[in-house]
Amino acid sequence: MVVLRHHIGDVLRDARQRQGRTLREVSSAARVSLGYLSEVERGQKEASSELLWSICDALDVPMSLVLREAADRIAVAEGLLIPDTVPADLAFDGWVRRSELAPVG
Repeated sequence: MVVLRHHIGDVLRDARQRQGRTLREVSSAARVSLGYLSEVERGQKEASSELLWSICDALDVPMSLVLREAADRIAVAEGLLIPDTVPADLAFDGWVRRSELAPVG
């Protein structure tokens, strides 16, 4: 069975580790307890949308990209092919930097 919280936790942990940051640093910036953030990363707790937003903001990663990466991982687990739709000029180690995104509207 595919569990969304496991994939979201993996994506968040991967983002944090790529930045070389500790759980303590991110939990402080996100204003969430270290233990709770650890449980979210391990897929043991389901983060609310507000909490997920706070963690993404602390990581400077758009929540939409975290959700998309989680969805892509689920699709792969289901045996689907995932086309790359992020333009190459915006790609940065698999992520798009928030500062490089143009405002919508």
